[in-house]
Amino acid sequence: MAAPSPGPREVLAPSPEAGCRAVTSSRRGLLWRLRDKQSRLGLFEISPGHELHGMTCMMQAGLWAATQVSMDHPPTGPPSQDDFSEVLTQVHEGFELGTLAGPAFAWLRRSLGLAEEDYQAALGPGGPYLQFLSTSKSKASFFLSHDQRFFLKTQGRREVQALLAHLPRYVQHLQRHPHSLLARLLGVHSLRVDRGKKTYFIVMQSVFYPAGRISERYDIKGCEVSRWVDPAPEGSPIVLVLKDLNFQGKTINLGPQRNWFLRQMELDTTFLRELNVLDYSLLMAFQCLHEDERGLGSSLIFRTARSVQGAQSPEESGVQNRRLLPDAPNALHILDGPEQRYFLGVVDLATVYGLRKRLEHLWKTLRYPGRTFSTVSPARYARRLCQWVEEHTE
Repeated sequence: MAAPSPGPREVLAPSPEAGCRAVTSSRRGLLWRLRDKQSRLGLFEISPGHELHGMTCMMQAGLWAATQVSMDHPPTGPPSQDDFSEVLTQVHEGFELGTLAGPAFAWLRRSLGLAEEDYQAALGPGGPYLQFLSTSKSKASFFLSHDQRFFLKTQGRREVQALLAHLPRYVQHLQRHPHSLLARLLGVHSLRVDRGKKTYFIVMQSVFYPAGRISERYDIKGCEVSRWVDPAPEGSPIVLVLKDLNFQGKTINLGPQRNWFLRQMELDTTFLRELNVLDYSLLMAFQCLHEDERGLGSSLIFRTARSVQGAQSPEESGVQNRRLLPDAPNALHILDGPEQRYFLGVVDLATVYGLRKRLEHLWKTLRYPGRTFSTVSPARYARRLCQWVEEHTE
């Protein structure tokens, strides 16, 4: 079957057999609720009556149909220039969902080993999206798929334009460095209700997955202004992402993995500096390893084969900064230290150091003399975050 033609297109969207209303109104069994309760601790279902329920139902139906297009027209090779610029608008009852650079993202998902059927099932109307209490100062809305595997975030038009402009180089960077810590961006979309204003959102792999045993979460920028979060009361089910000042006095014990981590942070932040990007974060989470999970164990052969797959030579593997991946879901964002498992990823890659940010830098220099804040030049931002990582790892 021929691939879809490039450029803006508008088509009538197919509908999933089971719509969102049917799923959310169905009665769930007690066993399902008990089994799901622990893994969703601190999260809230966006169910009927929630102010964002209507919006997320449209996102689910739209993403189901958008993924169906890439299943019907799978990529046959690396993305072309036309693939990066394609815009597909699917018309649904009461709304439109746009898919930007769809063929390029379909190829990227395939390169990550992500089956389109799994992607469609997780993001479609198979269960309500989840919400958590965000400590971000942005006006964005944040969601998780019902299985917590994928993260969705609304974005401004300017940020989406930056992401799409950088997308070819982002894909190239991931090809050169398959074990990069950069968050895996899986889709960029727009939602337009009743011919109103478009809402843009992105889909990416969740860094904090699987989340069942995670004990602490942090968002690190390497500075101090506005980088404290009041922790949740002891025993509270609320999941909070803490910040730099909350991490004072703590270290990340990576053992032999430390050198790899420092090198990969250098490679990734250098790439972001070249894109003139700043204000990104290093997400971190901790999970204690059980006794039988410590060390390489019997999975060494599997992990070695999985980690060097595609490397042409030891020299190329070294340039790519590959490592032994753990035998676990979301392995690209997981590093195992001697006693703890760490979930690590660099997120928020869309803020460009333009005139607005330069003016903000000048204002903050006057407002916070002698203190460190996030709005600095991309070169200084990258250098400072790498320095933070070096000082807080062992």
